[in-house]
Amino acid sequence: MKNIFIINGGQIFGHSGGLFNKSLTSWTKEALLTHGFNVKVTDVNDAFDALEEVENFKWADIIIYHSPIWWFQVPNRLKKYIDEVYTAGHNNGIYAHDGRSRKNPDINYGTGGLMHGKKYLVTTSWNAPETAFTLAGEFFDQRSVDDGILFGFHKMNQFSGLERIEGFHFHDLEKNATEARIQNYRNLYLQHLEQHLMTPKKTL
Repeated sequence: MKNIFIINGGQIFGHSGGLFNKSLTSWTKEALLTHGFNVKVTDVNDAFDALEEVENFKWADIIIYHSPIWWFQVPNRLKKYIDEVYTAGHNNGIYAHDGRSRKNPDINYGTGGLMHGKKYLVTTSWNAPETAFTLAGEFFDQRSVDDGILFGFHKMNQFSGLERIEGFHFHDLEKNATEARIQNYRNLYLQHLEQHLMTPKKTL
């Protein structure tokens, strides 16, 4: 069995009630438990102890981040969580240093992580439609979520030594969040988890 740590970054703030990411966290937890994984969950809306959260990172084989995107960044509460937990993880399981040596400080930056052998997966939820990323002349200049908005987020995880699992992105969840679309997204997402996290059953 694998240990999976889920971080629900669906912050409750202003008009955002965090309901979609709460549901997404439940879908994920239920699917993983059904397949025999050990699961822990943190919600960034709750009070947390940074050192205890570091222990969750150290315990986990896979970390799953669920985050809405606010103004082209992760919510401030998730960023605060990351800042405090990563700081508490310095020489304590997350990273040791930036990877460089004083003899040659120009190379090897970003290689001082302590979480090698572990993996992470990130989901994002958007008001923006998927076509805003794919169509010529649209807002994101045909740059994907992972190569654009999440570039720094992926580098943060790489810095700590984590290996990336292909993520999943949910689009157009304000103006077009019909029950049918949400159900279809749920099915596609669970198939994604099945493909990337679940061990195929052996056939005799």
